[in-house]
Amino acid sequence: MTRELDWRTRAGRMVSSLGTLDPRVAQAMREVPRHEFVPVALASAAYEDTPLPLPAGDATISAPHMVALQLEWAELAPGLRVLEVGSGCGYLAALVAQLTAPEGTVDGVELVPALPHEARRRVERLGFADRVRFIEGDGSDRVGERGPYDRIIVSCATRQLFPLWLRHLAPHGTVVAPVGDAWGQELVRYREDDPLGPLDRGPRCAFVPLRRALSPDI
Repeated sequence: MTRELDWRTRAGRMVSSLGTLDPRVAQAMREVPRHEFVPVALASAAYEDTPLPLPAGDATISAPHMVALQLEWAELAPGLRVLEVGSGCGYLAALVAQLTAPEGTVDGVELVPALPHEARRRVERLGFADRVRFIEGDGSDRVGERGPYDRIIVSCATRQLFPLWLRHLAPHGTVVAPVGDAWGQELVRYREDDPLGPLDRGPRCAFVPLRRALSPDI
């Protein structure tokens, strides 16, 4: 019980430190234990507003403020079908599952082989396994089987919104992605019903580059 209260207290302080958030996003971040998604050696830093390295390739778990921004820009609601490209350790996917409950689904695509297995184990432990699936593959040319997707959230730097993503976007769907190069990106929100381009351009950010199966280029 003490340990449970401890992480919930730390999660609450983390959320409070992020300033004004959408209330549903704030509540999800209080309820999903971030320490479950970081390496054990870094658990003491799990609720600090900083990205943390994962023990596979150059993958990271994004800083909480960036995760919150991705979730807010995606404008999630119960019942939505969501694809995450670059799902890493599964933390954002778990938050999405919380925000789209009880019937929403999440498909995560991740190229680094060890990460989908560990992410599956985590969401099973947290009770999301029936709605969250992780797929090993190149996120630029692989999606899950539960599309078309109402939301596509890209959690790695990309130079473009790949045609595959747009083909699997549902009518009135939204893509949220950090678009740029390996040295810096700009968060972009694109709506399916806005053929002229992004609806919004957000702050500068720095995500790990999208790794492709045949090329390291983003």
